[in-house]
Amino acid sequence: QVQLVESGGGLVQPGGSLRLSCAADGFPFKDYLMTWVRQAPGKGLEWVSSIALDGLATKYADFVKGRFTISRDNVKKTLSLQMDSLESEDTAVYYCAKTKSPYRSILKIPSVDDHDRGQGTQVTVSA
Repeated sequence: QVQLVESGGGLVQPGGSLRLSCAADGFPFKDYLMTWVRQAPGKGLEWVSSIALDGLATKYADFVKGRFTISRDNVKKTLSLQMDSLESEDTAVYYCAKTKSPYRSILKIPSVDDHDRGQGTQVTVSA
């Protein structure tokens, strides 16, 4: 079955950095558009970033553009999110997610509801 296991969350001060990782298994990783989504306390799921099947194209939400970097390794079947210049507003549970169907284009990213998510990792940005 599909397994998406996130790691790397924690407590960090404003302006600090964290690197999230996701280990994927149970599906042909290289055939799926991969995404990071987040959920802040009391709020709904929010799309953060997606990466194309070959890793050559990426897209970011405006609120993280220039601060976060998504990457993938199709051999190791891992997805990563490098988060720099973190702000208190970035506090959330971060989820690794795959589209429900393969071969989706980054030019038309499915809604967050059209993804399968892992269990998430907590990121807290606080002084």
